[in-house]
Amino acid sequence: QKRIYIVDNYIGVKTLVLLKDISSSVEIIIFSDNIGKGLHVLEYQDFCREYPQRKIKFRKSGGEFHDRYIIIDWNTENQRIYHCGASSKDAGVTTVSEVVDQIVYTDLINRLLKNPVLKLK
Repeated sequence: QKRIYIVDNYIGVKTLVLLKDISSSVEIIIFSDNIGKGLHVLEYQDFCREYPQRKIKFRKSGGEFHDRYIIIDWNTENQRIYHCGASSKDAGVTTVSEVVDQIVYTDLINRLLKNPVLKLK
């Protein structure tokens, strides 16, 4: 309802396409170190031209994550954290599990929110 955070070091255009239909009132931040082939600035610009209503922010993940996570409505009563078995760019058949003990992630997620902006390749 309010925000979606994605933690995934292997983002690509497919990651963005998965987010294209989310309401423009929902804040989206992707935390990534943009490893591998990664997302390029020209690809993001093309996405923005095609979906001008969907703004996505990028921040560095700071090398603290190997696994991928989706964090929904952080710091609200509707807060949820999901652990993903594969990168969002490779979405297909994979396991997505809700994290039960969310308190373990509180400090880590709050630090993520202070990370610098990620500059795309």
